Amino acid sequence: MKQKSTRQPIWLPLAIALAVVVGIFIGSRFTANKPVAENDRKLNAILNLIAQDYVDTTNLHDLIELSIPEILSNLDPHTIYFSADELKAATDDLNGSFSGIGISFVMMNDTIGVVEVIPGGPSEKVGLMAGDKIILIDDSVATGPKMSSGEVMKRLRGDKGSKVKLGIKRYNTSKTLTFTVTRGDIPVNTVDAYYMLDKVTGYVKINQFGRHTYDEFITAMASLQAEGAKRYMIDLRGNGGGFMEMAVLMVNEFLPADQPIVFTKGRYKRDESEVWSDGNGSFQDAEVAVLIDEFSASASEIFAGALQDNDRGLIVGCRSFGKGLVQKEFVLPDSSAIRLTTARYYTPSGRCIQKDYKDGMLDYERELVVRYTGGELYSRDSMKIDKSQVYSTLITGRTVYGGGGIVPDLFVPRDTSGITAYYIDVVNSGLLQRFAFNYCNNNRSSLSKMDDYMQFLRTAPSDEALTKDFADYAAANGIVPRWYYINQSRDLIVTNLKALIARDVFGNQAFYPIYNRNDKTVQAALKAMNKHKAVFPITD
Repeated sequence: MKQKSTRQPIWLPLAIALAVVVGIFIGSRFTANKPVAENDRKLNAILNLIAQDYVDTTNLHDLIELSIPEILSNLDPHTIYFSADELKAATDDLNGSFSGIGISFVMMNDTIGVVEVIPGGPSEKVGLMAGDKIILIDDSVATGPKMSSGEVMKRLRGDKGSKVKLGIKRYNTSKTLTFTVTRGDIPVNTVDAYYMLDKVTGYVKINQFGRHTYDEFITAMASLQAEGAKRYMIDLRGNGGGFMEMAVLMVNEFLPADQPIVFTKGRYKRDESEVWSDGNGSFQDAEVAVLIDEFSASASEIFAGALQDNDRGLIVGCRSFGKGLVQKEFVLPDSSAIRLTTARYYTPSGRCIQKDYKDGMLDYERELVVRYTGGELYSRDSMKIDKSQVYSTLITGRTVYGGGGIVPDLFVPRDTSGITAYYIDVVNSGLLQRFAFNYCNNNRSSLSKMDDYMQFLRTAPSDEALTKDFADYAAANGIVPRWYYINQSRDLIVTNLKALIARDVFGNQAFYPIYNRNDKTVQAALKAMNKHKAVFPITD
């Protein structure tokens, strides 16, 4: 892609970094032209006073660590501090790899249940299996109410090449099995699944924009194209963003040459940039629909906004989150870091889709709750649109709006059919996942012989039998069976159970083809693509 007016950010002097860490709230009281050295001297004086004269002995490091998030909260919602450990974990996830043992797990009644063993990973190599229960980690008990998911991850992750000893309970033996796993680099896939929705429509689900997302995306698209895909549905629901560069590369695949993709504007010239398509995309003639929801943010909104403003694709779902702030990472001397907002994103039509945060962090955080309670997810007429921020798309001149997320071309209300009090109870209790895990454990021998999820669907219990078995299981776990509500929720329960069981056995690639059969947003997008064919975009 072409980039215009782009300059790399420069490092701030150490004194400024210290000022940010210790006293942004103090610095805000100084004028912009005050010498940095003067601020630095004042901050050091405060720290020295506390260290030497405060009535109690104080750990200045701990005091600063506790204060930094509160200090930064006075700037904007997305300027964030990371301790050294938090920065490493965040970077590992976005980079697409970390050193671990190569499993996916769930907490089952305070016990670690292995849901998936990643092919080719360290655990598969020593013989761990899906369905195993981890009861010991390095000879220490790994069960009980204090064993959280975070604690499990902390104990299972570690330096590459280090070893961890696991005590395993397996369904086919009463003995505790012992495995020593050597930690290694584990790929973290950001493309959850891709498959053919029908003979000509390929579906791709992307959970975040990590370091390798573009490569995963191109692999998925090429595979779907080889299967006959002529058009594509890109599902960004729940995708909170990540590396903007990956979204830009993906947009470029759909645009002809010299079309704008994204702009940034900041306080200084160095933070201004323009990115344009280079005309080398492989899918410039393919129809595309993008699914978004209230949790689609940042890079997801850049992707959706660029296609919408260029009149290139159909945006389906509900209004996106509304994050249009650009962060730069400044690493501090102790390997902690601040991701500081330095600019704003703008879509090709000139929209900044950052939602308002002038009323403070609490209101900003509650904004999604207001959408729920205000009915926005159930009625387009209830959608809050800032009609003072009116823009036009670049080809057809359609009206689009700035100031708070991407408004979809085709609004799909949240599906409430089948949502009963019983269904909410079993979802909130995690019983659907637990039942699926137990079902796989009890049927591991037969399930492991199946070729794919289609074979499972052909041989699975009837919907009635599966519903009854689940109701009995839920009753044994404290949820009283109320058959009036159970029957109303039957389709939801059965679809979720089959999708979860298939995922436990065959991975995410098997989950979405089952789950999406009853997904109203997927079905609405597919119907619109069938009805309007290549005429994009449409409005509902």
